[in-house]
Order: sequence, then structure tokens, then C-alpha cells
Amino acid sequence: MRGCAPPEAGKAFVSKEVIPLPELDELLSRQMPHSDAAEQAVLGAMLIDSRCIPQVIEKLRPEDFYVKQHLEVYEAIYSMFSLSKKIDPVTVQEQMRQDGTYVEGTTRAFLLQLMEVTPTAANVMEYVEIVRDKALLRRVAETAGEITDLVNEGTGTGADVLEAAEQKIYAVRHGRAAQGLIPISAVTADVYARIGELSESDSVVPGLSTGLTDLDRMIAGLGNSDLVLLAGRPGMGKTSLGLNILLEAGKHSGKSVVFFSLEMSREQLVMRLISSESFIPSQKLITGQLEEEDWEKLTLACRSLNATSILIDDNPTLSVADMNAKCRRVENLGLVVIDYLQLMTSSGGKQNYSGESRQQVVSDISRALKIMAKELNVPVLCLSQLSRANESRADKRPMLSDLRESGAIEQDADEVMFIYRDDYYNENSEYKNQAEIIVAKNRHGETGKVMVQWLPEFTTFANREWKHQE
Repeated sequence: MRGCAPPEAGKAFVSKEVIPLPELDELLSRQMPHSDAAEQAVLGAMLIDSRCIPQVIEKLRPEDFYVKQHLEVYEAIYSMFSLSKKIDPVTVQEQMRQDGTYVEGTTRAFLLQLMEVTPTAANVMEYVEIVRDKALLRRVAETAGEITDLVNEGTGTGADVLEAAEQKIYAVRHGRAAQGLIPISAVTADVYARIGELSESDSVVPGLSTGLTDLDRMIAGLGNSDLVLLAGRPGMGKTSLGLNILLEAGKHSGKSVVFFSLEMSREQLVMRLISSESFIPSQKLITGQLEEEDWEKLTLACRSLNATSILIDDNPTLSVADMNAKCRRVENLGLVVIDYLQLMTSSGGKQNYSGESRQQVVSDISRALKIMAKELNVPVLCLSQLSRANESRADKRPMLSDLRESGAIEQDADEVMFIYRDDYYNENSEYKNQAEIIVAKNRHGETGKVMVQWLPEFTTFANREWKHQE
């Protein structure tokens, strides 16, 4: 063949091109992003002036330090702070002895060196920002490597890998490790700070308020990472109470709140919210038969709702994974409400289950909801249907066993609440237009019941002392 002369017999074919390789020293010197000077300056500032320690502890975790020796010093200070111990170079040395990280003849000199190389403690927060930024870059690099490994393994579908990737990126964005063991010293410092915040707060409710005073007192509001189940028979007002709580949080928490409606359209939901906010009977809004004063109320109600960060999704085919992905993108998220559990699909999008199979699917969904609440670190309020079992009893108040396809629902939920209206079953009830909210499970306190006012013309609930002038 022309142009393809073979190499000379007996000689191996060697390319004349030489591909340059990086020097070995350069390869060995490659390290993850970090700043020795900034890490040393942060530690030195803490040793020079202990008054800056609370500010630093609030911003940095031990794992934010890259150099092992720096990490050990910070861990000692971190654990001492969580136990309210006095912190200075001498006490830090002693703490490191107890931790087993003190090196005779080296550690003391290193602590002195940290203080010498730190120009001033006044700029400590600038040094902190440098350390935080380098730590974030390392986590991004680590996460990118983990995502690449997931793709190369080829064991999951594209959707599975995308879901895992979003979880990892979300964890990095919110400053939490995707997985790993957390030392108790890190947790006690957070809890200590939280108790301090509560003691200085004027509010008696540590969680998100429901707008119903007696209910708030019993469950201490809706706590972050809590899965709260609100159940009742059809017509009892589950959606109304869910919207009540959503509106209260949307107006007064200063956070974004999300309502996933698998049953009602967004127009129907907003109509209810307007009725509740304006005190215009819902029937008037539905028919459009408004009087002159109603239009003014309607305008004010719409203006009030527009000022909130209430987000609505009425896609009836959403899975927990879909909801989780949407919520991760919401800035300053404060609450998630889902209406309702039995209408949700599994991650595979299948709905046609029966008997034990469907019960297992609902249990899997409830478990996924609890995981979502923990990951997002916000309360998730999920509405749920009840079976007809209570209809055959003389006392028709619902119980935990009445939960439809209950499975592990009551185990996953931190609080389980039921709505019961006696006048629904008894026309001559002495509790006309009153409702019981039965707290059947409360992981954070007592169980019992509270009475609230039911306002059927506005399809909403209120405190019993409610007056129309409010």
C-alpha cells in the first residue's frame, strides 16, 4: 500500500512525539483548597481575645479546617465552648492533653506561634470568611467527585443519579455534610445556642405558630424537621385547617411556605384563602355576588396575600422526590403542607395498589416524608384520610388505628392530630360550629384535645374567643 511503508524489520515502532508529564514534586504538592495563614489567624485571634470566640463558633465547624494540627486546636476550643469553660492558651493545652492530641514540646510552641503570627483579633471575621470559602470549595470538589463516581458506576438510572446529585449539592449549599458522624460537642454547641435564643425570645412557642393559641401551647408549635400528620373524615375541614396554618405562617413567619395540593386546583385554594383573609363568605366569592363593601375587603385581602411568600403546586401526580426537589430550590423555606397523603404516588409514579401492597406503598411514602422534613429542616404538615372504622362506633372520635393504610404512618410522624366536629354527626349537638383537634401523638410533649371555633361561611378555623371585628 502506498503511504504505509512498514517499519524496518526487527525494529520496534516508536513515536518521536514525547508527551510531557508534570514533575513528581508538582503532583505531590497538589492539595485541596485551603489557606494556612487564614486558619492560623482564626486560631490565634481566639487565643488572643476570647471575646471573639462565640462569633467564630457560630460560623465555623471543626471540619472547616484542613490542616490536622489546626483542626485539633479548634476541636479543643469548640468542645470547651460548648461546656462554658474558660478559654486561654493554658486551658486549651490542658484540654488537648485530655483529648490525647497534645504533643510534648511541640503543642505549646505551636500555640504561642499562632498568637505571634496573628496581627490582630479585630479582623477575625475576615479570616473566618476565607476559611469558610476554602472549606466550601473542598466540599464542592468532593461532591463533584462523588457524583462522577455515581455516573461511572452505572448502577442507577439517570433520574436516580440526578436525585442523588441534587441531595448532595443541597447538603453542600446548606453547610451540612451529606453523610458522616457528628461529634456530640458540635450538637451541644448548637443546642446551647438555641436554648439561649429561646430564653431571650418573647414568644412562648419555640416552633412555627399554627395561629391557634391552645394548639400551639399543647404541641409547642410546628418544629423544624417534624412530620406532622393531620387526619380526619371527608368534610371535617382538613384542607381548611391546613390552609389556616399555611396562611398564618405565610403572613407572620417571614419565610416562604409551600402548599402541594393533589386534590384541589390552585384557583379553589386561593378562593378559600381569600375568604378566610377577607371574611367574605365563600359562597359569595364562588357566585361573584359581591356588595360594594365586599369589593374593598377583597382588594385588601388580595393585597395582603400578595405580600406573602406562599407557593402553590396543584400537580396531582407528584411523588415525594418531586416535592423534595422543588422545595430544595425555595429560598428561606419555612413550611411544607401536603394535601393529602393517600393521593400521593410512589417514586415510580404507580398508583394502582391494593391490600397490603398499597399499605406498604403509603408507609414508604410516609417514611420518605419524614426524611424530607429532616433534610429540609422545616416542618412538613401532611393531611391524611381516615378509614370508616369510627363510623361504626358509638363514640366517633378518631383514633390512631383509624388511619387509612396506616402501616408505619403513626411511627414516622412526630405529631398526629385528628379533627372532630360533633355537629357533623349530631344536628342537635351543644357544640355547634365547634371542633376538637385531638392530639393523639406528640413526640415533644403531652397529648389531649383543644377546642377551636369552626366558621363554615369562611371555611376556616379560629380561636374560641374569636370575634368578627378581628
